[in-house]
Amino acid sequence: MMKVFYRSIFFAIFLASGSAAQAGLQEANDAYRNGDYAVALKEFRRLADSGDISAQFNLGVMYAKGKGVAQDYREAWLWYRKAADRGDVSARVNLGVMYAKGLGVPQDFKEAVSWYRKAAEQGDAVAQFNLGAKYASGQGVPQDDKEAVSWFAKAAAQGNALAQYRLGVMYANGDGVPKDYQEAVLWYRKSAEQGNAVAQFNLGVRYANGQGVPQDFKEAVSWYARAAEQGQANAQNNLGVMYYSGQGVSRDLVQADKWVSLAGMAGDAEATDNKKVAEANMTAAQIQEAQSLIRDWLAQHKP
Repeated sequence: MMKVFYRSIFFAIFLASGSAAQAGLQEANDAYRNGDYAVALKEFRRLADSGDISAQFNLGVMYAKGKGVAQDYREAWLWYRKAADRGDVSARVNLGVMYAKGLGVPQDFKEAVSWYRKAAEQGDAVAQFNLGAKYASGQGVPQDDKEAVSWFAKAAAQGNALAQYRLGVMYANGDGVPKDYQEAVLWYRKSAEQGNAVAQFNLGVRYANGQGVPQDFKEAVSWYARAAEQGQANAQNNLGVMYYSGQGVSRDLVQADKWVSLAGMAGDAEATDNKKVAEANMTAAQIQEAQSLIRDWLAQHKP
């Protein structure tokens, strides 16, 4: 009997955001985009020393990424801090990231929360998402699902795909809000339609289980397939199971073996057992065909 992974996935990704070029920074920004980092560094430094906030932020980016200069998180922190103290929202988000990860400064979740909050209150969606994630995990603040939902909702309303996904998780689990599968599906769908593979997987699970939507195996297969093509291991496993059982798609042991094999390579714990089940019912020629499809897929999806 093949096993299907049906748990919702929880993860947080902390992102740094950039700032738009201003007219006075055109030369430096053009140089940066063209890969002429020496010119960009010289111009950003000149403008940053004169107090230009955007140049201070961009100089921080160059040090953080090691573009035109040796990577130096401490130096990046210093320039971000200059811009952040004067209200630059992107610099405030990036300071929060640096404190959260301990880049250039000792890891300090309370300080990360402080900077995220400043940027979140300015309306930055990335900061709102990150602040919600801190409340959800209790890092730097007391764990508070209701507060997490509040910040996720603010970011989700601005179209942030990660926040939309996390809001779906909160509704699916009943964390900080009454459990509501229909509302979970709504937010999973918004995130999934933006290409979020984990949201696509979870939306597939809802269709497979008939939670929040009428049970529809074809629709489940469709969403699993989108996530599977992006390398989402649980979706690859579940897609393989659907091919093996012929739910929502014509039964195809070769495709089943292909997808559970890829899931196993990506670390799905159930997939290795599922591969054994599939191949126990396959001919040597079918197994060879599946291996060929796996090689083709891997060649097309190189990291």
